[in-house]
Amino acid sequence: MHHFGHIAPGERQRLFHREPAVFTADSPAPVLAAALGATLYSPATRAHLADDVLKQAGRGVVSMVLCLEDSIDDADVVDAEENLVRQFTRLAALPGAELPLLFIRVRVPAQIPDLVARLGPAVRLLSGFVLPKFNEERGVLFMEALTAAETASGHRLFAMPVLESPDLLYLETRREALNGIFRTVDKWRDRVLALRLGVTDFCSAYGLRRAPDMTAYDVQIVASVIADVVNVLGRADGTGFTVTGPVWEYFRAQERMFKPQLRRSPFLEGEVEELREELIEHDMDGLLREIALDRANGLVGKTCIHPSHVMPVHALSVVSHEEYSDAQDILRPERLGGGVLRSAYTNKMNEVKPHRAWAERTLQRAEVFGVANEDIGFVELLAAGVPR
Repeated sequence: MHHFGHIAPGERQRLFHREPAVFTADSPAPVLAAALGATLYSPATRAHLADDVLKQAGRGVVSMVLCLEDSIDDADVVDAEENLVRQFTRLAALPGAELPLLFIRVRVPAQIPDLVARLGPAVRLLSGFVLPKFNEERGVLFMEALTAAETASGHRLFAMPVLESPDLLYLETRREALNGIFRTVDKWRDRVLALRLGVTDFCSAYGLRRAPDMTAYDVQIVASVIADVVNVLGRADGTGFTVTGPVWEYFRAQERMFKPQLRRSPFLEGEVEELREELIEHDMDGLLREIALDRANGLVGKTCIHPSHVMPVHALSVVSHEEYSDAQDILRPERLGGGVLRSAYTNKMNEVKPHRAWAERTLQRAEVFGVANEDIGFVELLAAGVPR
């Protein structure tokens, strides 16, 4: 699989200076963590879940979470588990099907070995589990269950803990909660693919809900938690983990949100402006600002609950030609000793040592999301990627 693989090769050549690289579910963990992109959640109760997975894969989704937790009623868990097994079995019977990375969001640790055993050979399609309300106490139980299931099945399984518990939110318990989470994920570092933020639960603790024109960073109590999570768990010194962006919960009812005529190329100037206006009209302005703020605050990818959110996340994840040029200059072997140099775009100074970690992360993103051509921006990438 690769990002933007659902669009025609000729169109990719027009858009990209360097096209996104191919990766598989067996790729190294750092590659998969960077490539998660917009992780689309779907309730595990959906009767045509296998068809949904195939459909979304054909529209550019590369990671999905099939949810047994908050998205379904407590009374539906047993039926949802049975449905998951049926749907995985059906997908496993489709040779050559291009599937996204698939994860299951469980409720309790005991579900992990149970589901792995019930999936049988179809477990090869499963990349891992999403672990809700993760703290040190629950986290140890979850990780022990995942390790046991991996050993029993002989199949590599990753964990994506969700940080959403009240002890992480409350000031008097936050420091120890973060330290406890770090102790747990550090112990099982090779099995932790990414950490996810449960911002909806954070807001719930204070009876809050952000409006569609507000980002998570406008809600100060939430912004403070994100900052502390990145501070402790997202460092670029080799001790940190990939932390993904929070969910955006607003969407329009219609799935085809952009006019078909805006997807042709090359673009006329008026068509590009019309698409910009349509983005705002469809309540996407808040989402776009939040994606940009995610990146600025050290978060990678995003939790998504609607297909219309996927392409904005991916389009904004593509490395610009200018970013790529700066990162390459900073990481040239002859620059190891440090120093300051003027950028090739002659609009900034690149300090080799302070900007090295940024450059390394930028080239990792360039590997999986590609590098745009000089004259290609977000709007062109988005319009090309939106399903027809």
